[in-house]
Amino acid sequence: MSGGKEEAESAGKPLIAIIRIRGMTGVHPEVEYTLRLLRLTRKFTMSLYPAETPGLDGMLQKVKDWVTWGEIDKETLVEVLKKRGRAPGNKRLTEDYLKRVLGVESFEELADKIFKREIKLHKLEDKIKPIFRLAPPKGGFKKSTKRPYKDEGELGYRGEAINELIRRMV
Repeated sequence: MSGGKEEAESAGKPLIAIIRIRGMTGVHPEVEYTLRLLRLTRKFTMSLYPAETPGLDGMLQKVKDWVTWGEIDKETLVEVLKKRGRAPGNKRLTEDYLKRVLGVESFEELADKIFKREIKLHKLEDKIKPIFRLAPPKGGFKKSTKRPYKDEGELGYRGEAINELIRRMV
């Protein structure tokens, strides 16, 4: 029965979406290295990490002037997987591919398993790419891309508001 409790605890912890907002110019080598560790090598790329990942808070503090992050919800994740999910060879994910390769019936089931930590994207690099290439947001950024989110900007932690930004970038 302890497995059920552990599963419920991991399902309750959020999944963090990290999006790179700024480009390569003027990046300090340490910051560039940390961005590579987070798999954010290009502007407008997104990666997903469990909130309980060791060292993630320190890495986010180091790159806070280049990225924005927050807790992604399941509906947004399903939309991202459908529209921006890729298999190796830059092929789009299809439900047929998910059934054949992962044994998952739908995008909703895949998103559910990712939220429950049953599937870890970084462990499936040979089947699903762990990063998502997004477009610039429709309507542009509402605030400055050089200032923190809480100070009339776009960078840094934004909590649940990340979902609205992701929907505009998908």
